[in-house]
Amino acid sequence: MADFAGVPSAGKVPLSVKVRVVSGCFHREHSPQAYKLIDEFVQSHDLGRDRPRIEEHESGPEILLFAAAAAGVLNISAATMNLITAIVRARTEGIRKGDRPSDPLEIIVRRIDSGGSYAEETVLRVPFGQEIDAGKIAAAISRPIVPPPEPARPRKKKAEAGPKAGKKPA
Repeated sequence: MADFAGVPSAGKVPLSVKVRVVSGCFHREHSPQAYKLIDEFVQSHDLGRDRPRIEEHESGPEILLFAAAAAGVLNISAATMNLITAIVRARTEGIRKGDRPSDPLEIIVRRIDSGGSYAEETVLRVPFGQEIDAGKIAAAISRPIVPPPEPARPRKKKAEAGPKAGKKPA
């Protein structure tokens, strides 16, 4: 994500939306039926001017994009929300057609702000077979992401007073 975040985009925040299986694998080798559906979706839909980049990982696809941020809330295009929804639905349909395993999915939002701070939050957990729509995913992703905690500041010790008046230092 750091390489992707380095590409400047005026008024937008680099963002990663990871669709990760809780346990096991969610990649082409173990989920060929799901990836067939994902590929069909990508080929048949216009993903918008700011076309998101899809990175494949063993634990599931990661969508890299630039999102508008207003008042601390991330705004992701409807086309990208539909892509995320299609990936979750493809996983369910793939399992019904024989893909393994069937562990729940998590949707994780990651971002790097302009100061280089990294934040990650699991925003939604989707058990196998649970119906999901773009609205539910949008609500989970669009809520404010929790910023990383500020490092604790060391407390200043009170300055020790010098030698007491009238006493000579030893």
